[in-house]
Amino acid sequence: MGIPYRYIVRPSLRFLDSEKAHKLTVNGLSKFAENRGSQKLLSSIYRTPNLPINVFGKLFRHPLGLAAGFDKSAQALGAWPSLGFSWAEYGGITRYPQEGNPKPRMFRSNSDAALINRMGFNNPGAQSVRDTLAQREISGKWPNVPLAANIGRSKTVSNERAPHDYADTFNLLYDYADIFVLNVSSPNTPGLRELQEEDHIREVVNACTSIRDKRAGLKPILLKFSPDLDRDSILSCAGAALSSGIDGFVATNTTISRPAPKNTGSRNFLSESGGLSGRPLHEKSIQCIGDLYDSIGNKVPIIGCGGIESPDTAWNAISNGATLIQLYSALVFQGPSVVSQITNGLNKRLKVEGFSDIQEVVGYSRN
Repeated sequence: MGIPYRYIVRPSLRFLDSEKAHKLTVNGLSKFAENRGSQKLLSSIYRTPNLPINVFGKLFRHPLGLAAGFDKSAQALGAWPSLGFSWAEYGGITRYPQEGNPKPRMFRSNSDAALINRMGFNNPGAQSVRDTLAQREISGKWPNVPLAANIGRSKTVSNERAPHDYADTFNLLYDYADIFVLNVSSPNTPGLRELQEEDHIREVVNACTSIRDKRAGLKPILLKFSPDLDRDSILSCAGAALSSGIDGFVATNTTISRPAPKNTGSRNFLSESGGLSGRPLHEKSIQCIGDLYDSIGNKVPIIGCGGIESPDTAWNAISNGATLIQLYSALVFQGPSVVSQITNGLNKRLKVEGFSDIQEVVGYSRN
């Protein structure tokens, strides 16, 4: 199925605005994958091996999940397990509904294998998403894989009020996610990255853990880092988060830095403002993963995100310290077969290099 996507589907989608193409894809998946027959068909096509790993007290079939931003409003949750993902992250979700930034706000470059977005947390708001998820659960269509919720600060809320804003969203969605990711690092909400300071991080994390203490179950809370922080800033932020009870980290969000352009089209693409993801992000993501792992080891899990597009890039993230990994851009450029390609490639490399399971690979390049 990779060849038909690459030579038929993707060339057709390139004539559409990037955001329209994305919306068409998610809407199509949300409709097609809602019935058991369609899910069974997709699962038979996109087979993935068992590479079990236990994280946050849950068994993941393999490490690879869908990153936040693809299924913003949690509308296609039935599709992701059928395409081979072992877990999925929806969002980012804010407390209040948001239209996001002016369009156009999403761009792609085939030559760079990269995306730029300045979406601005466009979403229907936490209450609406909660209602949608509650209806899904009632109707018996809840996915059979762990789900993460990515939550961000509402644009109209000041950083001083941010802890309450995050906590309100966290509380509303508490029953409808297994893992929560605090997004304080998107470059597309004014002032948001200022929350990546020790005092702000403590306040945001403490606000959410205080809610968790009152709810049933201790659901893990993760902090998502920017790849544009230097090593000292990353480690000081990580220390503040750990002292406040954080359960893990996501490395990383998109970057505002830009590589050298490859051609005229690439130059035009890279001149757009917003967060860059895909292949050019991989090196910065690996640097952040490695810095975190060197500092904290196995104290809490690290989720690797950024330029995961092949068995080699997945292996690179895991061997540098990532327990779980995520992708987004590779799904756009390679289609759904990328999930089985990566996981089967990981399985083959495990055997070639003599590891008994994927857990043994975590951080081995740093030791």
